[in-house]
Amino acid sequence: QVQLVESGGGAAQPGGSLTLSCVRSARARYVAWFRQPPGKEREGVAVIDTEFPLSYPLAYYADSVKGRFTISQDTAKNSVMLQMNSLKPEDTAIYYCAAAGGGVLGWSTMRPDLFDSWGQGTQVTVST
Repeated sequence: QVQLVESGGGAAQPGGSLTLSCVRSARARYVAWFRQPPGKEREGVAVIDTEFPLSYPLAYYADSVKGRFTISQDTAKNSVMLQMNSLKPEDTAIYYCAAAGGGVLGWSTMRPDLFDSWGQGTQVTVST
């Protein structure tokens, strides 16, 4: 398994921005961000295939964040970031980074059971 450490969570006002970072201890082909709002199930937010070039990333997003969130990677730092813009109160959740190795079918669906390495989570709170 890959060790994952998230950072960058915190508080923001509606319409604001935050950037989350996930640093990996080793390579993992698919890296995703999940979130778990209070009292709700964990849901996939964005996932990226880290073997695609930086200039032509392959990534998928939940409908609720399309156009507002961007997942990207920094190969030099072995990290995957989640840029969150135009934040809404409903984005409030604990955000988790997760990773899966190559050969995982259906990774773009962001089913939690397909990812075998998880970070400890970071809180994001959006409120006035």
